Amino acid sequence: MKLHNKVAIVTGGSKGLGANMAEKLAAEGAAVIVNYASSQTAAQAVVDQIVQNGGRAQAVQADVSNPEQHKALFDAAETAFGKVDILVNNAGVYEVAPLEQIDAGHFHRQFDLNVLAPLLLTQEAARRMGPGSSIVNVSSVVSTLSPAHTAVYNGTKAALDSITRSLAKELGARGIRVNSINPGLVETEGLHASPLIGARQALAAITPLGRIGQPDDIGPGVVFLASDDSKWMTGETLYISGGLR
Repeated sequence: MKLHNKVAIVTGGSKGLGANMAEKLAAEGAAVIVNYASSQTAAQAVVDQIVQNGGRAQAVQADVSNPEQHKALFDAAETAFGKVDILVNNAGVYEVAPLEQIDAGHFHRQFDLNVLAPLLLTQEAARRMGPGSSIVNVSSVVSTLSPAHTAVYNGTKAALDSITRSLAKELGARGIRVNSINPGLVETEGLHASPLIGARQALAAITPLGRIGQPDDIGPGVVFLASDDSKWMTGETLYISGGLR
């Protein structure tokens, strides 16, 4: 129970990586706020699974791309469990577009959710968190792999890595750690709905460990960064990508 008496918020926690992260955090003793934008049924299913396994969780609706909803998300966490110790900035959006198709809408949809939201959520978290707290940003291997036709998405994840390093220096004196986790390609609902599904076998073939990831490969890394097992780590990017860089 590495996270006994801790309270975590997982944004975008209703499915995919977020759901697995919420379940892994709860299994280690954290009370978890499963945030969702629109998938109430899916979020409640995650909560029900956590409770069935003996954990504590609550689903809270908030569109984190809208800064006006951030305070209410944290207020709900404090009302439910009294405090916030862990923030997992997992919510994000992925869009593919070649250079000639990029426009302002494509840019802002991704930067507003993938970059601005984690920055402002961390701002809200820092107002409430005490020493020993942890912020985990969910970045991606694409921040350095940089595949074609994903210039804007790649940019959001590179920006998130940079923000992680800066905020680690800014919040370190207060005992708040900030790290990012950088998964490779992971088999989730989002993957099956994206253009990357066609590249699954090709990416597995160039991954040193010979396969794409599963959500269970990523959740334990989030627990590690949230727990005292990583108490002297901050400003780091932890790649969990089967060796694909």
